Amino acid sequence: MSVDLAQLVTSIAQRARAASLILATASTAQKNAALLKLAEVIPAAEPALMAANAKDLAAAKENRLTGAQIDRLTLNKKRLELLAESVRQVAALPDPVGEVLEETTRPNGLRIRKLRVPIGVIGIIYEARPNVTIDCAILCLKSGNASILRGGKEIYHTNTAFAELLARALTHAGLPADAVQLIPTTDRAALNTLLKLDTLVHCIIPRGGESLIRFVAENSTIPVIKHYQGVCFVYLDAAADAAIAEAVTLNAKTSRVSVCNAAEQLLVHQAVAKTLLPQVARALRAKNVELRCDAAAAAILEGEKIPHTSATEADYKAEFLDYIMAVRVVDSVDTAIATINRDGSAHSDAIITKDETVARRFFAGVDSATVFWNASTRFNDGFEFGFGAEIGISTDRLHARGPMGLRELCSYKYVIEGNGQVRV
Repeated sequence: MSVDLAQLVTSIAQRARAASLILATASTAQKNAALLKLAEVIPAAEPALMAANAKDLAAAKENRLTGAQIDRLTLNKKRLELLAESVRQVAALPDPVGEVLEETTRPNGLRIRKLRVPIGVIGIIYEARPNVTIDCAILCLKSGNASILRGGKEIYHTNTAFAELLARALTHAGLPADAVQLIPTTDRAALNTLLKLDTLVHCIIPRGGESLIRFVAENSTIPVIKHYQGVCFVYLDAAADAAIAEAVTLNAKTSRVSVCNAAEQLLVHQAVAKTLLPQVARALRAKNVELRCDAAAAAILEGEKIPHTSATEADYKAEFLDYIMAVRVVDSVDTAIATINRDGSAHSDAIITKDETVARRFFAGVDSATVFWNASTRFNDGFEFGFGAEIGISTDRLHARGPMGLRELCSYKYVIEGNGQVRV
């Protein structure tokens, strides 16, 4: 690695740290002014953004990216308008900084308050989605954090154009432009340097495929908030409502198969498998979902002449990200819980049942970041939770779990007020 590149990344982190100390004390009005200016300049900069995006799309075609990959890279007028609207929505959200979490007064008169404060400097490592640049920057800004963005090479020119707009918006509001910085290279060596700057950067959030996330987690000396996979389950209980079971399973699997909160695994209670599984299976097959079944499920579908294949052991722990679903029959809710905890990824799991006692048992027993009752796993999303946007979904157990919005981008500190107390 060149000394110049290491110095460049270190300088970015040093400037981000200095900016974070200013941003931590910025008023809500000042932060919102920057956000609203950004919402104004995004559509106004459409020609420049489209020109930058055209360079990335040309390179994507030369590199033979798939149609779906190119679609994710593509900007258009509607997508820019939606991006500007998401910025306005974050501006309208309550500012989490300074929120009193706990307050008590000790017998000696000391007043102790626990206040929500920014984390400091957050590094976001992500792949080829231009909206992530804006989403992450605005969430960090509103929560008082400086951000260092390192996007994928496939969207480099578009990200650079967005970074220029972010700097303009920050300067307009009297905030340091260094509060949001884009690493101006896609060289992997720059990432390696960033991941070791634990005295300047306080948190790393990787967004992308499992290989990227594992690389970041294994090479970082900075705390990493992450999820590796979305092996999400839907369990159809003995007391499942058939209509709800069909609708929720279909939505969880097929509304968008390539995302981390899409269902990959289906468990069906043996008491209703002969009647409920064929109904749900037909609905899935109508959407061209391949069903990979255990012996019990296969026997039922064979009798109903519903196409299926035999599952392998690997299928039961797979994140397919495709029109494929593994299907198993289980003998109880306890077996379902044990199966999910063993084979899942602690991301998003759902139970379909009319029995509240069973649902509460499922809630308590399934060790996942988000658990649903009679609702689709696809709702595990910051926007759907009312967060305005999200910086990612965490399956970790410390600090943040589930969709990460403004509050999850904060830590806390204790503020103690006295009138001369001394410890005896």
